[in-house]
Amino acid sequence: MPHKRSQCWYFVLGFLVFFSPSLFAAERGVMAREGIIYISPNTSAAKLSNISRGREVTVLERAPGWVHVVGTVDVSTTIEFGDEEQNDRNVTGWLLDKGVITTATPDGDKVLFGEAVDSEMEASRRGGRRGAAQDAMRIYARIAEYFPASPLAGESLYRSADVRWQIEAEDQATRPSAKMRDPAMRIPIDEEHMKRVIKKFPRTKWADLAAYRLIDNKLCGEWEAQAQCPEKEAEIYRKYADEHSQSPKAAEALYKAAWRYSALIVIYQTDNQPKKADDSGARAISVAKKLISQYPNDEDWSNRAARLIYMVQNKIPTFGNNIE
Repeated sequence: MPHKRSQCWYFVLGFLVFFSPSLFAAERGVMAREGIIYISPNTSAAKLSNISRGREVTVLERAPGWVHVVGTVDVSTTIEFGDEEQNDRNVTGWLLDKGVITTATPDGDKVLFGEAVDSEMEASRRGGRRGAAQDAMRIYARIAEYFPASPLAGESLYRSADVRWQIEAEDQATRPSAKMRDPAMRIPIDEEHMKRVIKKFPRTKWADLAAYRLIDNKLCGEWEAQAQCPEKEAEIYRKYADEHSQSPKAAEALYKAAWRYSALIVIYQTDNQPKKADDSGARAISVAKKLISQYPNDEDWSNRAARLIYMVQNKIPTFGNNIE
């Protein structure tokens, strides 16, 4: 008969094995392709469900050519504000061992990134695959989660947030509130995912791009020929360019600031405020020259800045009807 102390040890060991899955962590993976979950490892077996790209699976066991998994599948494809409805469920069954990417998969981060890019391009194509944007959004997010040390992690997290942002922005644009002058009068685009990029990858290109996206929530709908909106927005863009001078969007931000100052010329002239109109023209030229000086190699924006300077100096309106 075993000693009581031994019995106690066996009990503790059994408790740890049963209640501490982290000690014996199951293999997890991400679907790089759409698959079918079967009830048994045979393509003639009953089909339990389809599982889409970017969905996670937990590997229970493997057999030649097959993998036994618990997978999260779509019950509803409804997307609201860019988020998947919480109608998904877990299904246990067998998948063909093709397209399940784990951290042990050679170049797994690159394989998933390539699939995400392909899905994103498919979403932008007319008549592209339904749900492709959501597939890309999920896969990009999984890369950052599964491969945090990958050189692709920061870009992947940003791209996931950006796809989500675009989906929500498109939805927001269809609402009557989108035209409201005061941005506080509309439901803002969810900033959580962009702020996560800034927090996890500070002082990087991806944090700069995420910060630029956040400006959208601060912009007016329709200006209604009121000076407050372009004045405020110009300062927002100038501040961004000052704080993110290395950003790929810095030159664009300066141009948008300069253009808003040039638009104010027309608005102030209409309001019979010539002094403010002249001041706005001077600020437009100053910011445009700063763009050309700091970002001469960004030819698209620097050349547009040169055009803007020409138009302001020659009193050509840049806002409203510029036919005289």
